[in-house]
Amino acid sequence: MATVKDAARQIIERLPEQVSWDELMYELYVKRKIEEGLQAAREGRVVSHEEAKRRLRRAP
Repeated sequence: MATVKDAARQIIERLPEQVSWDELMYELYVKRKIEEGLQAAREGRVVSHEEAKRRLRRAP
């Protein structure tokens, strides 16, 4: 399992040399959110597609 530092290095290495701070921060943010979502799925903290649609139909 890669460490956070390793994951950050991988992201940085694949970005172009002229990347902006905003672009770098966005890439790190997206990586974090994906990892959080995968962890939630592993823990069973998910809803089915049908349940999501039902909830959206109820939304005010």
